[in-house]
Amino acid sequence: MTTWAGRTAAEISAAVREKRVTPREVVAEHLARIERLDGRVGAFRVVRAEAALAEADEVAARGDFAELPLAGVPVAVKDNLAVRGESTRVGSAATPDTPAAQDHVTVARLRAAGAVVVGLTHVPELCVFGTTDGVLGIARNPWDPTRSAGGSSGGSAAAVAAGMVPVALGNDGMGSLRIPAANCGLVTIKPGRGVVPTGSGSNWFGMAEHGPLATTVEDVRLMLSVLAGTEPAPRSEPGTLRVAVSLRSPLAGVTVSRPYAAAARDAAGLLMRSGYQVRRADPPYPVSLATTSLIHWTAGTAADAQPLDPRLLTRRTRVHARIGRPFIAAVRSGASRQKLRERLEPFFTEYDVLLTPALARRSPKAGPWHERGWLSNLVANTNYSPLTPPWNLTGWPAMAVPCGTLPSGAPCAVQLVGRPGSESQLLDLAGRLEERNPWQRTAPMD
Repeated sequence: MTTWAGRTAAEISAAVREKRVTPREVVAEHLARIERLDGRVGAFRVVRAEAALAEADEVAARGDFAELPLAGVPVAVKDNLAVRGESTRVGSAATPDTPAAQDHVTVARLRAAGAVVVGLTHVPELCVFGTTDGVLGIARNPWDPTRSAGGSSGGSAAAVAAGMVPVALGNDGMGSLRIPAANCGLVTIKPGRGVVPTGSGSNWFGMAEHGPLATTVEDVRLMLSVLAGTEPAPRSEPGTLRVAVSLRSPLAGVTVSRPYAAAARDAAGLLMRSGYQVRRADPPYPVSLATTSLIHWTAGTAADAQPLDPRLLTRRTRVHARIGRPFIAAVRSGASRQKLRERLEPFFTEYDVLLTPALARRSPKAGPWHERGWLSNLVANTNYSPLTPPWNLTGWPAMAVPCGTLPSGAPCAVQLVGRPGSESQLLDLAGRLEERNPWQRTAPMD
């Protein structure tokens, strides 16, 4: 008997189109795995068991069945994106528990491509922090359940890493795709501005982008094409791409730990042996980057919190929003982001791609970080994930790619960053790393 849980989206959709398996069989097997494992992982806020099986039958009955790129593929959706008939809680007791009237545009595109939404995944309140925990639940890293899955797309990443779905939908406003992907051994891409429609809802003044979480580069390429409404870009051969390798943290006073620095060096060596031009070079990060990041991070939260009852928000969220409130107008103007782009653009004229560690160190312990003070959350987040925010501020594409392991045996990861429009280029580089150093797809939880 063929097992479909743990298989890739590309493998599942091909089998469904070729009628080697039905969408219902695929979805039922993944629902059974969710029931068996999610008590240990905490990925899902809502599991749509009956609705998902009904949707699987609808996919099987469609006339365009053979043309669906995600035919019968179970997907999980981050709980800040509307799914028709389900509430969107964004990890908070302050949000209304009322069903959405229609799908977010990205969810609609996945469903139009034949995907089946099996559930909505946990996020930290208002998707603020890099640990996924709150009054609605805690998402743990399937590779090491004592550690956080990361955030804010932590539930989506945990669901994929545990093999409960082959792909998931999330978004990234300060690293919220790349941080949990790096923690959980997944591939992801934060596309550049305008590649995937943002639709309704918060996008942190243009800093947040929607994107896929998957176990392979092929699945990320496939799902990104669906979200962007384009054909998957063909792979290209290694050419004369100039890759800069930087081990420096963009934030003064935050250092990168040895395992993550070693992962970046290893990835650089793999790319060099694949024919790329690889050099050590640090981007000219401004000293003011820490302040710029904090202002934008808090202002985005302040805007999201405005319509909500502050008495129902956790203390760390209230403080974060209060700090950001005076900066909303300045952040909305986009002047500081434009200044950062102008400072970094010459570097990306000299180099095509930047390779960095994805994180500075492993994720914090899993637990109720939402019950702790704002400052302890700020320090924990900043110390382990300083390398992702610059690329939300610039709006340029960035990926997280598994590379190596931590001393605990959990996955390690690197980050790839490119200039606007270089998503296909980054995916090609990630594919080269995958070929040279294949990674285990899912955590050994059974």
